[in-house]
Amino acid sequence: MHTKFIVVTGGVLSGVGKGTVTASVGRLIKNQGYSVTAVKIDPYINIDAGTMRPTEHGEVFVTEDGGETDQDLGTYERFLDVDLLKEQNITTGQVYETVIHKERNLEYNGKCVEVIPHIPMEVKRRIKTVCEKQKAEFCLVEVGGTIGDYQNVLFLEALREMRLEGEGVIFVHVGYLPIPNNLGEMKTKPMQRSVRDLNSIGIQPDFLVTRSSKPLDDVRKEKLSLFCNVKPDDVISCPDVGYIYEVPPLFDRQTFCSKILAKFGMKYKQGTMKEWDSMINKIKDLTKEVRIGIIGKYFDIGNFTLEDSYISVIEAIKHACWSNNAKPKIAWVDSKQFEKDPKTLSKLKEFDGIIIPGGFGSSGVEGKIDAIGYARKNNIPFLGLCYGMQLAVIEFARNVCGLEDANSTEINKNTKHPVIDILPEQKKIVEECRYGATMRLGAYKAKLRKGTKVHSLYGKDEISERHRHRYEVNPDYIEKLEKKGLVFPGRSPNGVLMEFIELPEHPYFVATQAHPEFKSRPGKPAPLFDGLIKACLNRK
Repeated sequence: MHTKFIVVTGGVLSGVGKGTVTASVGRLIKNQGYSVTAVKIDPYINIDAGTMRPTEHGEVFVTEDGGETDQDLGTYERFLDVDLLKEQNITTGQVYETVIHKERNLEYNGKCVEVIPHIPMEVKRRIKTVCEKQKAEFCLVEVGGTIGDYQNVLFLEALREMRLEGEGVIFVHVGYLPIPNNLGEMKTKPMQRSVRDLNSIGIQPDFLVTRSSKPLDDVRKEKLSLFCNVKPDDVISCPDVGYIYEVPPLFDRQTFCSKILAKFGMKYKQGTMKEWDSMINKIKDLTKEVRIGIIGKYFDIGNFTLEDSYISVIEAIKHACWSNNAKPKIAWVDSKQFEKDPKTLSKLKEFDGIIIPGGFGSSGVEGKIDAIGYARKNNIPFLGLCYGMQLAVIEFARNVCGLEDANSTEINKNTKHPVIDILPEQKKIVEECRYGATMRLGAYKAKLRKGTKVHSLYGKDEISERHRHRYEVNPDYIEKLEKKGLVFPGRSPNGVLMEFIELPEHPYFVATQAHPEFKSRPGKPAPLFDGLIKACLNRK
């Protein structure tokens, strides 16, 4: 199979929306009946995203096969409704590591190994390997960073070579058009400059996608066409929208997919976006509101809030709300405020439900534990994810079982009651300071107990969810916890690891050691999120 490649680059500034553009183009092509996959290239020396700060890089998205990847892979999965592999996130670190390893093993037959051609050769090999494994007719390749960054030049060189070698490659360049407040006029010059920078590498884009707060007008479209050497019809407007899922229909109305297929000499089928259009129309008409409080700590970066730290959680909330004919109203709650002033816990009554998402470390932990206790006592629907489940076990052990010093050894190594402890096989890894890709990662099965809330939500005896953690519920305390009413409705197939907890008498008190948000899709909400929203609506 000869795969066709659509390369997406970005200009002017980072965070311009390349991931959404890439996923949207992929969705349009998939709706034409073609098999589609995607690759994200990141110019970091990091081998994967697992060791990056969420407030700098955004969420770490976990794949089925245990990859700690860029959050854009989550966007691809949600739009394309596919499961991707960890090798579909390529980093500079991975490429150089492989080339150096091959050189040490004399796999280059004694040649002088150089940045060019050997680094681009490895990039091309990785992209093509993904396409062969996925048997993809189309592969979207998003190049991270911004044109002009020296870090991504070698990746662009590899893609330039692929086009030269006749692989069937087109380039889509996404750039931002600012509208300065003091002028009130949309400016095209930054986009022009970014295209010139792309030209200097030897790449001429086939399409321009203009990101802006307002739609592009014909005057600026003609200007970009003239100065960027692109036909006016190949300049696509992508203004801000209420929901990112509006972008595929927005592109379809501009016949973007038809134009892409024409470049490859392929025909376009009309009317393939009706189902997607219906979903968008439904979302826009919703009036019923559900108020969800996300209590965490990965929000702050200077004076700004980085929602990307929990992007999959946010999208999973949306999917569940929309499936229940409601729209979400999400608020960010810093758990540290509860530690400073316990009276502020009463704010939680403003929400229909609360979520404690995943995380690491001791910062803000006591505030989260207090919030969980407040939700438990006041019958506020609660969903705990990974760390959120561990803290719920700690709260229950302290305040229901009477184990006052109960804690996780991640927070307090000397706790008298380590109800949450590290896996025995992980202890040596931590002692040796080996942290990258050393957790329980990827998809793991769990057996569910019939008659429990979790079993009713999934409707299956055995399920699989994705994980990213080292610490587990300590088996030594399970009997004590169960005697006081905490139910473990799901365990690992061997019965050793506790995957879920619930309180039967509570309207909705459910937590999981996994990250079900990673598998949520529009129209296919994650069961635990769906259960939370139903409980919130019942409470209202």
